[in-house]
Formats: sequence, structure tokens, C-alpha cells
Amino acid sequence: MKPIANAHVRSDGPNYRHEIQAGRHALLADEPTEHGGLDAGPAPYELFLSGLGACTAITLRMYAEKKGWNIGELRVELTLLKDRDGNTQIERSLHSDATLSDEQWDKLLAIAEKTPVTLTVKQGAPISTRRG
Repeated sequence: MKPIANAHVRSDGPNYRHEIQAGRHALLADEPTEHGGLDAGPAPYELFLSGLGACTAITLRMYAEKKGWNIGELRVELTLLKDRDGNTQIERSLHSDATLSDEQWDKLLAIAEKTPVTLTVKQGAPISTRRG
């Protein structure tokens, strides 16, 4: 297998604040104050949903450009839900300020189900953890 992305995370301050180096980009992660953090950055699940949303928006924009469609301002809204048994579900909603036909929406919805990050989440990815 060849690497397609990398991230490095290190402790960076009080409580649960951590610095993330993702490629050439620096980010912060933290927990909200109600969970003992300082809310200095998004919580891990928010970062996870952000990656899924960004992949969805980028993939749909690429597809629309190839088709010559004007999809206007595209918004992807995501919510992660968990029940008492630990079952997890992600709700994703697509919005555009452009006037799109039902056929265009149907195609965009179908493409959203096939974005790279969506497929990774749905298929699951083994995680191997080792001492560094």
C-alpha cells in the first residue's frame, strides 16, 4: 500500500489541547469546556465530520465541473449520532443555492455515496497501532 495522507498529533497545552500537523497545515484539536477542555479547536468527531464533508463537497464540485453544471454555493451539513448501545449513524444533508433539476440532485446524491472518504467510512479501515 502507498500512503495517501498523513497527520501528526502532539500535546500542546493545558487539558486536552493538541496540535495537528496535517500535510503542510497546522490545526488545533480540543474538547469542549463541558468535557474538560478549553474549546481551543474542534473536537475529534468534529474533525472527522469536517473531513467527510470536505471530501463530499470537493468531489461534487469536481463532478459538476466535468458535467458543466453550475451548482452554486454548495453546503454539506453533517451530524454524528450515537444511541445508548453505541450504534453510530451519520446524517449528511446537501444544499445548493443554484436551481438544479431532480435529475441533477439524484446524480449528486448518488455521487456523494461514492466519495473516497465516504467509501472508507462505510467499508471500515483496519487500524494498526504500534509503539514508536
